[in-house]
Amino acid sequence: MTTPFEWTDERVEELKKMWDTGLSASEIGRRLGITKNAVVGKVRRLDLAMRRAPAPVKIEVNVVTLDRLGTNMCSWPVGDPGSEDFRFCGEPAVPGKPYCQAHCKIAYVANTKNRKRDEAA
Repeated sequence: MTTPFEWTDERVEELKKMWDTGLSASEIGRRLGITKNAVVGKVRRLDLAMRRAPAPVKIEVNVVTLDRLGTNMCSWPVGDPGSEDFRFCGEPAVPGKPYCQAHCKIAYVANTKNRKRDEAA
């Protein structure tokens, strides 16, 4: 039978040191022979600074700004022209049009007279 884990002063100090180095609660638990939840519980009881997972860095490889907009690229504006993240669609444009297939469907609406004539035929 194993003995229950006790938070001795030495173990608390070891926990604090590992926590300060940025080790995950799971890794600290493995090193101390306890569960991740036991680590998190003790960290909260000790009122140690809680860490947040770093926000993923959003890397947009295909951001098309005006200086990168080519002649065969969709020039549909995306976002507010006054904002820092304003860009253009940049997908391949339909031949003879300034937009990609998806944006052509939005930009070009069939004439209602022609549509009614086609429906009547």
